[in-house]
Amino acid sequence: MSTTMTNVQKLSLVQAVTDGLRTMMKERKEVIVMGEDVGKNGGVFRATEGLMEEFGEDRVIDTPLSEAGIVGTGIGLALNGFLPVVEMQFLGFIYPAFEQIMTHATRIRMRTLGKYSVPMVIRAPYGAGIRAPEIHSDSVEALFTHMPGIKVVCPSNPYDAKGLLIASIEDPDPVLFMESMRCYRSTKAEVPTGKYTVEIGKANVLTEGEDVTIFAWGAMVVIAEKAAAEFKKKNISCEVVDLRTLYPLDKETISASIQKTGRAVIIHEAHATGGVGSDLIGLINDTSFLYLKAPIERVTGYDVPVPFSALEDHYVPTVQRLVKAIDKVIHF
Repeated sequence: MSTTMTNVQKLSLVQAVTDGLRTMMKERKEVIVMGEDVGKNGGVFRATEGLMEEFGEDRVIDTPLSEAGIVGTGIGLALNGFLPVVEMQFLGFIYPAFEQIMTHATRIRMRTLGKYSVPMVIRAPYGAGIRAPEIHSDSVEALFTHMPGIKVVCPSNPYDAKGLLIASIEDPDPVLFMESMRCYRSTKAEVPTGKYTVEIGKANVLTEGEDVTIFAWGAMVVIAEKAAAEFKKKNISCEVVDLRTLYPLDKETISASIQKTGRAVIIHEAHATGGVGSDLIGLINDTSFLYLKAPIERVTGYDVPVPFSALEDHYVPTVQRLVKAIDKVIHF
């Protein structure tokens, strides 16, 4: 992490995203914001509110309803010296752009033997818990962690959101920047007023512990912290690790934590099958198998589409489900 300012302001996560965009648009005229309703309306979640008035219609561009066109245009701009930040209104809307990301954005560096890269950020609100309609609540990060050539970043708090977004805009390669809708306005935190960055690929140990490690990201970090507080009452210390970046994973922090605690529980709201949790288990087995005192547990969403609002609470992992999993590894 690097920072050049000491003044702070209290912002929500979505306000921190806006502040990060504004900071970089002031510093770099090559930064262009594009997407559906990002201009006059300020975005579906108001993450780009006020930017068109401040920077003009040439840099904050309302686009047609065409996710493939938005990402494809972003790729072309990135190849010609711009730093596009494109918005998907919801992560579940990204599927029409999948081909542009998979076959072009992620491969151009390799295809040109390093002559060209695609410095583009794709912002995407994601996740359940706000009673959005079906396909608006998807958590499909694993589709993108499977793609070599794109980084996948997922902040859980306002400070990280601004610092990681600025780092993503400055990254020479494409970044999928996932923003938990559930975290957008759930809390406020102190955020530096100027430019600073949070390192991509570096996890954050939020709470140190000795007995079990909980790995989480996005909205699940709050669930992890609440479960850790429950076990603290029983004199069981949980280490809570916010991964912050899902690709590349921070192998050093993950293995160091497991080698200290010997137990792991992974929580994510995405489906269990093929989820990032599977990669974490593989990584732990590769680096730290002989340190394990119990099989690794996962608490995840179920292998069904995220249901309508009446059933949403049955899909999203809860503190109670996580506590049960931690109990299982502690008493194995």
